Amino acid sequence: MTQQGVPLLFEKGAPGRRGYILPDLDVPAEPIEDLVPAELLREEDPALPEMSELEVVRHYVNLSRRNHAVDVGFYPLGSCTMKYNPKVNELAAALPGFARIHPYQPESSVQGALELMWLLQQYLCEISGLPYASLQPAAGAHGELTGLMMIMAYHKARGEDKQRTEVLIPDSGHGTNPATAAMCGCRVVTVPSDERGGMDIEILRKSVSEKTAALMLTNPNTLGLFDENIKQIADIVHEAGGLLYYDGANANAILGISRAGDMGFDVVHYNLHKTFSTPHGGGGPGAGPVAVTEKLAPYLPVPVVVKKEDGQYALDYDRPHSIGSVKAFYGNFGVLVKAYTYIRALGPNGLRRVSEIAVLNANYLMHKLKPYYDLPYNRTCKHEFVLSGNRQKQHGVRTLDIAKRLLDHGIHAPTVYFPLIVDEAIMIEPTETESLETLDAFVEAMISIAHEAENDPEVVKGAPHTTVVGRLDETRAARQPDLAWRPPASD
Repeated sequence: MTQQGVPLLFEKGAPGRRGYILPDLDVPAEPIEDLVPAELLREEDPALPEMSELEVVRHYVNLSRRNHAVDVGFYPLGSCTMKYNPKVNELAAALPGFARIHPYQPESSVQGALELMWLLQQYLCEISGLPYASLQPAAGAHGELTGLMMIMAYHKARGEDKQRTEVLIPDSGHGTNPATAAMCGCRVVTVPSDERGGMDIEILRKSVSEKTAALMLTNPNTLGLFDENIKQIADIVHEAGGLLYYDGANANAILGISRAGDMGFDVVHYNLHKTFSTPHGGGGPGAGPVAVTEKLAPYLPVPVVVKKEDGQYALDYDRPHSIGSVKAFYGNFGVLVKAYTYIRALGPNGLRRVSEIAVLNANYLMHKLKPYYDLPYNRTCKHEFVLSGNRQKQHGVRTLDIAKRLLDHGIHAPTVYFPLIVDEAIMIEPTETESLETLDAFVEAMISIAHEAENDPEVVKGAPHTTVVGRLDETRAARQPDLAWRPPASD
């Protein structure tokens, strides 16, 4: 049995119960022995549970209610923008003209889908301040890889691919950035942060050289801080012959306020499943479109959706300098429909309002919590901020304990221990979709945990106490997975 005495499916039911009875065959029956070799036949029927439809439905519905999700409760997962997804997006993606088409159909029969993709490209270009785009990448890290592959193709066309083999990444960068650089055959050069949480300009000057292929950066960065020196940073990298890649994971902070192209970036990816409110988590699907400058446009993945002079839409494969396809067909089309619906529903003013409220909510939480937790960078943040549990560590309580205790309050834990440059990091992003009441409830929970850490630390260290499964040995669970079901031992 599971914890709290909930029977497993195999322990429920009774002989003879059925959820559905198949109709009588309308073709002659053949013995199973005539169809399957004898050595492949069971000697006994499998011990499958025998249950009514009602029992099955109740079992799985009750299990589903034990999961946490944005639709269930607050999910302040820093760096990932886990915000509410309007259900109208799902309705749009389920329309027959979108849901029942096939990528092998002739272009003439899917003009509506191609028009949507073309328009979404234009919207992302306007939002990014860059003139060309591809919708093909399937996720944020995939967009990173696509962007850096285009940068390396650009250097190769100039005969500098053997020379430019270094990628600069700030020490506050996303963990996928160095992985992407390594996949493209480049050496990572880490640039430390200054005392305000931005990139150290003087060290950057010393780090760039004729070997510099690119700088990978997000702005605001993973500390939730906007780098005030971004134009200077862009000039330093460009003067050295490198290009700038913008990690769009944090774009929820800047919609309609600042644009990657205006900052000096050459390529940007957007996480449609974060910023543009398509479902995020549970393994996907996602979408990580890229937008680029004119000099990188020849290297975009094929095909590119184009609008012809006669007003028809087409897929352009005739791009001899393209890096090739990075995803089967044209990307995760259903996700693209949802993002298009979101953008059209809000419009430019609505998108700007998204970021304004996200920034307001983050600063509200930061100011409410900084008397109770350490705040390494005490300055105005953008959509997220990073606290430190060092104060609680003095009482034997670690950040992981605080995260586990939050589960007892019905709140999903924030990102912890990231970014790595903050000891005992607690990374919090409230997004724009949460109410003041929800934010205040989170503040009360965090303050309560801070008091417990000081006065009754064992309560925090033993958390969670109210969940179906208690504290796990996470290292062992990852290294020694044992997921096989075994029947209960007989007496």
